[in-house]
Order: sequence, then structure tokens, then C-alpha cells
Amino acid sequence: MSGRIAAGTVRALACAGLLGLLFHVPYGVAATVRQLVEVIDIKNVSISPDGRLVAFRTEQASIEQNTYGTVWYVQAVDGASPPRRLADGGEMLPDGGGSSKPQLPTWSPDGKWIFFRAVHEGRIEVWRAAVDGSRTEQLTHGSANVRAFSLNPDGSVLYYSVGATRQAVVDAELAEYDRGVHIDRTVMLGEALFRSGFQDGRLATQRLSSGVRLPLLSDVPDHWKALNLSTGVTTELASGQHPASTVKMADLPDIDGAISLIAEDRRTGRIAMLTGQPSVVGQPQVVLAMLPSRKSHRLVKCTAEPCTGKQITHIVWRPGSDEVLFTVSERDSELQESIFRWNAVTGDVHPVVRSRGQITGGGRWGPEPCAASASALVCVAAEADVPPRLERIDLESGSRTVLFAPNQTLAQDMKEFVRVRFVAWADAQGRRYTGQFYPSAARGGRPPPLFVVYYRCTGFLRGSVGDEWPLATFARSGIAALCINAAPLADDAVARYQQGLSSVEGAVKLLARQGAIDSTRVGMGGLSFGSEVTVWTAMHSDLLRAISVSSPVVTPMGSLMMSLGGEEEHTRMGRYWQLGTLEETPDHWRQLSPTYHVERMRAPVLMQMPEQEFRYSLDFIVPLIRRHRADVYVFPHEQHQKSQPRHKLAVYQRNLDWFRFWLLGEEDADPEKVGQYATWRQMRQNLPAVQPH
Repeated sequence: MSGRIAAGTVRALACAGLLGLLFHVPYGVAATVRQLVEVIDIKNVSISPDGRLVAFRTEQASIEQNTYGTVWYVQAVDGASPPRRLADGGEMLPDGGGSSKPQLPTWSPDGKWIFFRAVHEGRIEVWRAAVDGSRTEQLTHGSANVRAFSLNPDGSVLYYSVGATRQAVVDAELAEYDRGVHIDRTVMLGEALFRSGFQDGRLATQRLSSGVRLPLLSDVPDHWKALNLSTGVTTELASGQHPASTVKMADLPDIDGAISLIAEDRRTGRIAMLTGQPSVVGQPQVVLAMLPSRKSHRLVKCTAEPCTGKQITHIVWRPGSDEVLFTVSERDSELQESIFRWNAVTGDVHPVVRSRGQITGGGRWGPEPCAASASALVCVAAEADVPPRLERIDLESGSRTVLFAPNQTLAQDMKEFVRVRFVAWADAQGRRYTGQFYPSAARGGRPPPLFVVYYRCTGFLRGSVGDEWPLATFARSGIAALCINAAPLADDAVARYQQGLSSVEGAVKLLARQGAIDSTRVGMGGLSFGSEVTVWTAMHSDLLRAISVSSPVVTPMGSLMMSLGGEEEHTRMGRYWQLGTLEETPDHWRQLSPTYHVERMRAPVLMQMPEQEFRYSLDFIVPLIRRHRADVYVFPHEQHQKSQPRHKLAVYQRNLDWFRFWLLGEEDADPEKVGQYATWRQMRQNLPAVQPH
């Protein structure tokens, strides 16, 4: 995603002196805050056909440019040579949740080239780069963006598909703008109607399809073309014709239990899969199994202990073998992930490696599966206190070798200034919870206050899900921080929220008993489900001094705006929150929605919301603002998880200022923040119960 603000807007901001506010951070923590935004992430790991080389792409935010720079590299799997820079990867392509879309490269059969899609100035084309670093070239030059591509078996022909032309999409947007937008179930009523978010490298008008935001004309069918790589001649494939593709879930026979993930062994045609009966919100009971062929109905299941009742997240075939490599998430222990080898013929299972942190990605945009050769895995590894790096893991011995560590400065800073420790506790019902704790130093003989974020704590922690609370910076600034892993989620909404409240109460008691925190000064924040639990905790306890949320909660206004979704939306509200219409379930609405309990929100609320979502909770937000109990900021063109680098920095900084103000009684001397603190002091006057002791 380019994430760029228009040049004229940037000039206007600069003239108003506002860019200085975006970039200002207090002395002593500036490096850490900025480093958390500009961590180099490693994505799209893929091993060459002969197993000797690994290709991968880095993504790094640039605050000055408000964009993400991406670069393709290749490196020897054995680590005998450093990475070789191959090509500019173009702008980052986000998915519907603000994350980076998977963009695995395609290797030429001889291993001399990698092929990839890249977006430059709103144009998505296919490129290739020679792995010896000698050449990078754009292969397609069309009027429409490339949606997908593949190579024929000998690598001589590039097949690629396109949809509507870029000009046709623009024309459709402008025509709709001129004649008015027709409101139907595809229109998100709480969002801007014209060019509301970034799609395919540009601001685009969006519509909802199967729960995903897509640009206009996304329903235009794929049209395939064939490019002869020797002659440069492009031919059109007949309508409905397309190249052979890898197996899809829809190609498989009906199987007991929903299929969630598949991996095909290209050599034999065998298909490994994860199946299970999904719950409403929690983890399904996953089964690891294998089909001997696409048309087979005989499912071979893994029945060994590591496969049974576990949270299996990734599967891949070990090349040239009968083994499926599978990853198990272990969020109830400090050893967060393990990888095993399952022989699908003999049924034997052998451990490969166990990790203190994550070995399937850096934790920012979601999981990043390892790539496999016959002898090794290449994985993106990270821990709560160690930023992402690329590692080789030997499949027989489990030994680990760092291939590429691009975040060494931050890693050293974390090692010197921050100590993170794993904590575990149980609530009164015996439910076990875990988390990552960032201790902070006592001041004046008094333990530090505590900030809590609730949801998931995987990989390198920049701020839990959504990366909005700079936990390491909090600890360096005098506020201890705790990221809590949610317990297995109950299907009942009230039970889920009560679990969250119970976990926070238990953690505060544990840390206070250890003398690590001051239980009278506790703040909390969260995104998505974390926002819901934060608001619930503020409503149903006196535990919190201040809170910060970044997502809407369940409200009548949100339900109204989503109700054009018809039966699908009605079913979703019933499954996740046990809510019908206001007429059908009035008592449960009053129990669940904070809109009816604004007076219970005694803790001040900072809301830093995406433009695509904030309107869904206006019936909760506006009463809080009028009562001087909430300070609200909305970030244009952002979706569920914010991604623009300047927005990330602004959110980090304001959250740091907010909790220093409420938990430490401190204010930044920056003159640009006079208005911010005037607002907060007025809020404090209306909230005598939460004034600093």
C-alpha cells in the first residue's frame, strides 16, 4: 500500500506546522518509538527448485514518505553467502484487514529467475529478477492490473490474468459519483462512499463482497493471456480458458469436517490437509490428514500425540519424501511454536524444533509459513523481545542458524534497556492465562503503574494485535506493560468478556503481590476483540484508571448500519453476540452494549479509530465526548488495522502521552501538544475519582 497523502495536502500540513507534531517524540524514547514503526519485516519466503537458494522480500515503513519500501533478496540456504539484493518489490499490497497480502515469488524451473507481481504508481504488473543480480525487468505492460500468474512446466510461457482496465475502474467510480451511489447490501453505510480506502496501490471506491472490501468492477471475470518469454509475443486465451492450477479446496471430494488448509505434493499428487469442526469464535478441533490423490475418498489421519487436540497452523510437504511438516501453536506455554515431521505412510511423528517465540513470521501482519527444502526449513523467527530475522532450521537435528538479521540495532537496544518475561496465572475458575510482561523501574520507592493489552502476544511485540501500544517504550518511560493471550474463546459473548475481565484481575493481583506494579494505577487498551474486552472491563470493574481503544464495540447504530446485509448479517450477530434485532432481544442488547451504560464509563477513554469503522459506534462515542469522558481521533482511509506509517507513529505517540498523563501525572513539554493536554486536564476535572494519587 502506498499510504501516501496527496502532495498538496502534505505541503498544507507542513505550512501549518503539523508535520513536526507527527515526527516529535520526547527525548530518551525517540529511537524506540520510531524503531517500532520502522522495523524491517521479512515476508514471502520461497526456496528454489534445487533447494540451494531462498528468495524473500523485506518490508519497511518510511515515516517521511508515508509508505512501505519493499525489496526482493536471494540467499544461499546454507548461509555460505550474505543476501543479494535483487529488485525493488514495489509498494505494499494490503489485504482487507490492513495486512500485507501474501506475494510468494514463482521460481523458473532452472532456478535462475524469480517472478513476482509488483505495484508501481497504481499499476500491477509481472516482473522477473535474475538471481545472480544481473537483471530485473518488467514483463507485462497492460491496461489492466495483473490478478494472478503462473509459468508453464518448462518456464517458457508466462500465463497471467487481468480484469477490468484501470481506466474502466476510474470511469465507473466517476460515473457513480456523478449519478449518485445506489445503496444496497454491498455498500458499507458507516464509511465514505467515494474512494474510501487503498486498493491496488491507489485510493479506490470499495464495495463489500463476502465480507471483503473490493474495488469497483472486481466482479469482471478473469481474462487470461500467454506471454512467450523467448519471443515477447503475447496471445489471448479463449474466453473461459485458463492454465492448469494447483489444487483448490473446491476440487476435493466431500470430507467429514470443514477443510481449512491444504498442501499438495507436486511429485506424487498427494494432498495434506487440516480439517475440523469450527466453533463460533474459538479454535476448531483440527485434524491433520492426507488424501492419496485429488479424487480419493480415503483419508489417512495423523493419530500421534503431537497431532491430537493441538492447534496446528501450517503444513508443507518435505520435498522428495513421505513427510508432512506441521506447525503447532502453544500459546499456553512460553514455547510458543513447535514443528514436527509426520510420515504419512508409516504414521511416525518426530519433533524438529521448539521455539520460545514465533517461527512463522515476525508477528506484525500475521503468520508467515516456513519454506521447505529436502534438508532444511527457512523461517522468519521472532520473540517478544527480539525482532524478526531469517533462520535456517535443520530438519534432522533441529539446529538453527541465522541467515539474515536486518534489525540488529533495535535488537541490541531491546537487549540493553528492556527485559521481557513470560508470566502465567489462573483465575478463580481455574482457567489458565499467559502473557509477556515488560517490567519497569520503581520511582520514589513506589512500584510502577501497569498498562495491559488483551488479545494475542505472538512474535515480536510492537503493541499486540494492531501494533498501537509501544510496550517497550512504555516500560522505558516508567509504565510496566503486560500483553495477555486470550484464553480459548467461549461462544457466548458475555462469557468471553468475563474471561477477559477475570484474566486482567488475576494478572494485576499476581504482579502486585510480586511488588512489580502499583495496582491502583492500571490502564488498558485493545483492538477489535481487545477493544470490546477493554470497554467491558471499564464498565464492570473499578480496576482501570484510563483506557485506549481503536475499534468499535457492539452498538445499535452499528447493527443498523450493517443490517442491509440481511440474513447473513442477522446470523452473524446471533452467532457471535447472541443478538437479534432490538425488538427480538432487547434485554440482551441492554446487557451487552455499552451504549446503554455510558454512565458506567468512569475511566477516561482515548479512541484512535480508523475512518472505515468509527461511525459504527457513534451512539456510544458522542455521549462520551459530550460528558468529557472521551478524546477521539479518526484516521482517514484506514481500515481495521491501521497501516500508514505516519498514522502508526501518531497513534504510538498519543497512546504514550495518554498513559503517562493518567498513570504518571506527566506531560510532554512540546508546545504543539498544549491543546491535547488542555483537553485531558478538562477531562480530569470531570473525573475526580481517577485523578493521580
